[in-house]
Amino acid sequence: MCGIWALFGSDECLSVQVTSAMRIAHRGPDAFRFENVNGFTNCCFGFHRLAVVDQLYGMQPLRIKKFPFLWLCYNGEIYNHLALNKQFDFKPQMAVDGEVLLHLYDRFGIKKMAALLDGVFAFILLDTEKKKVFVGRDTYGVRPLFKLSTDDGFLALCSEAKGLTEITHAMPSPASIEPVLPGHFEEFDLKQNGKVSSVQMEEFHCCTDGPEHVVCDSLEALPSGFDEETVKSNIRTLFENAVRKRLMAQRRIGCLLSGGLDSSLVAATLTKLAKEKNLQYKIQTFSIGSEDSPDILAARKVAAHIGSEHHEVNFSAEEGIRAVEEVIFHLETYDITTVRASVGMFLVSKYIREKSDSVVIFSGEGADELTQGYLYFHKAPSPQASAEESIRLMKELYLFDVLRADRTTAAHGLELRVPFLDHRLTAYFLSLPDDMKVPKHGVEKHLLRDSFRDQGLIPDEILWRRKEAFSDGVMSVKKSWYVCLQEHLEDMVNDDQMEKAPQTFPHNPPRSKEAYYFRQVFEQRFPGRSQWLPHYWLPRWTQSSDPSARTLAFYTPDKEEQ
Repeated sequence: MCGIWALFGSDECLSVQVTSAMRIAHRGPDAFRFENVNGFTNCCFGFHRLAVVDQLYGMQPLRIKKFPFLWLCYNGEIYNHLALNKQFDFKPQMAVDGEVLLHLYDRFGIKKMAALLDGVFAFILLDTEKKKVFVGRDTYGVRPLFKLSTDDGFLALCSEAKGLTEITHAMPSPASIEPVLPGHFEEFDLKQNGKVSSVQMEEFHCCTDGPEHVVCDSLEALPSGFDEETVKSNIRTLFENAVRKRLMAQRRIGCLLSGGLDSSLVAATLTKLAKEKNLQYKIQTFSIGSEDSPDILAARKVAAHIGSEHHEVNFSAEEGIRAVEEVIFHLETYDITTVRASVGMFLVSKYIREKSDSVVIFSGEGADELTQGYLYFHKAPSPQASAEESIRLMKELYLFDVLRADRTTAAHGLELRVPFLDHRLTAYFLSLPDDMKVPKHGVEKHLLRDSFRDQGLIPDEILWRRKEAFSDGVMSVKKSWYVCLQEHLEDMVNDDQMEKAPQTFPHNPPRSKEAYYFRQVFEQRFPGRSQWLPHYWLPRWTQSSDPSARTLAFYTPDKEEQ
């Protein structure tokens, strides 16, 4: 996890512009470099490094003797870089994983280069020989990348939008700032004055397609057919492989553990494989909540079962409320459920950075979208509708859960790893017959749960624990985080403001005082940028205007059932 930043054709002195690059310094606390591009006016790269692989080398922009005309800035991890080097007989100059991008680009061109990468990444690749700039992003947008562009050809790129909002340019009209689309690359022609013109933008991988990099995967071919036992065995194999490949690190590995199904499977598989690999330390697991919260109690049971070094972070409503404004600044969104769920993740990440030596952090993001884990899937009109909704959610992860997971961990200089978004695992699961993936016997994610039945990986009560709304799971049984937020914000937004909300905020007008407050904070930090969120995250097939599971008619928190 790093922070990347680049300018092509700046109208302002670069020494002035570079101050914007410092707005993402949190993403790379280990080192910083700023470098001009030889021979091209007002073009430069900025790089904030978090050293995880090849701590001795690996500063960027990455350049090697074999390709002196190539400049690479990338953020991410390429899990198959050793396999690619072997498969195509590349002779890497360094141990850093990103060097393989240069060899792949030289051999195959940009599209195949991107398609052959098994990992999470955002890249900026400059070819001064062909006078080209390429940018791209992994299939699910696990690693972020934003671009600012003007009508006269000025291009600026940054891992987070906040590194672009104060960039100056000569055009009278405001410059657009938008995310680079996941699974796509964009090609630009580079002029001698540093300005660019877009040539094409093309998709190199869609989540429903099998990945091209399977050609150099060490995992043997899976048994075919859709009989239940074969499918469940394949899911276990692919999931374990997804966790195993993500053990690539020279820094200590830890795992977020909420006590829910997804994080418990990740943590249990991680500790199992770490022992097999003979890592010289125990895996640290981290949970957050109030002392008697359902999540804390469940996570404690899982940690005892798997034998991790477990840490519990106390979470009070007051502390969470104080963090909201800083969280929105890091998120760069005002989406209601994203902000709510980010507060706990932001605070536990802060604890990890300050109180532990874990830097590489595993988490369970992506499982709910992939395996139809949200409670509203119980209301889907058909298996086909459920499958289509799952794919829609996967394609929008970069706007919601993946955005939350990246920004809350990156805010504290941690690197996130999300095995449920492994390309082979997701492509396989999405290819299964629609009726295999729907909730069964009143239980969401039934196929995933059943795949790990009788495996002894996690306690049965956790394996079959029903999905808990974050706002219920993380707080005391006496009062949820959701209720605490509503009560606190009741007096911060008045009824007159709510009545005028559609006029004040015509794009995505807030429908609650909580949403209004989040929007106010966002507009203070990022005025006029509300279009960064195309729409709120909301459940389907219900009349709810609030994203919380607790607002659904068929949801009852566990504590109220006891």
